[in-house]
Amino acid sequence: MSILAPNSHLLCREIPHRDQQQPHQPNWSNGCCSNPIKTCGFGFDRRKIEQSKKIVKRDCKVEAFWDVSRPAFVEMEPITDSDHLDLILDKANQASQPIIIDWMAAWCRKCIYLKPKVEKLAAEYDTKLKFYCVDVNNVPQTLVKRGNISKMPTIQLWKDGEMKAEVIGGHKAWLVIEEVREMIQNFV
Repeated sequence: MSILAPNSHLLCREIPHRDQQQPHQPNWSNGCCSNPIKTCGFGFDRRKIEQSKKIVKRDCKVEAFWDVSRPAFVEMEPITDSDHLDLILDKANQASQPIIIDWMAAWCRKCIYLKPKVEKLAAEYDTKLKFYCVDVNNVPQTLVKRGNISKMPTIQLWKDGEMKAEVIGGHKAWLVIEEVREMIQNFV
């Protein structure tokens, strides 16, 4: 498919042997030749380029590349205090559904880098799990102590009103996401 680049034969230019005479020598000083029907200064045939642009525009189908029925990421709802956490845990118990809480800080570089990846993971489990985040600098310390947070980022799975498992994300983001997937598979 020629969406990203023209056909490979358009990118190549035949270089004649030095003994052969070429009837048209391109003007290399301005980057293009004077004859619009012949080749451009870099060996492209302008007519073929225009034809390939028309083909690309005609054959381009956006729906083939993206699944628009499912969101690419789900923004995590922030938890503000202990009462808010109690309310969320009560809702999760009634639905008999576990929740994921991402404990992070705005100043933590790894937390900032990991958050969009966790949001992308949340899109995968959109119907099975709810994902929440807590910025430890913007909430009361009683909430942070309740989560027993000592390092960030920490991603915890809560079920039946208590924390069941956690992943401390001090290493590469893709490894953290894989560990979170395993944690989810064990409890869902």
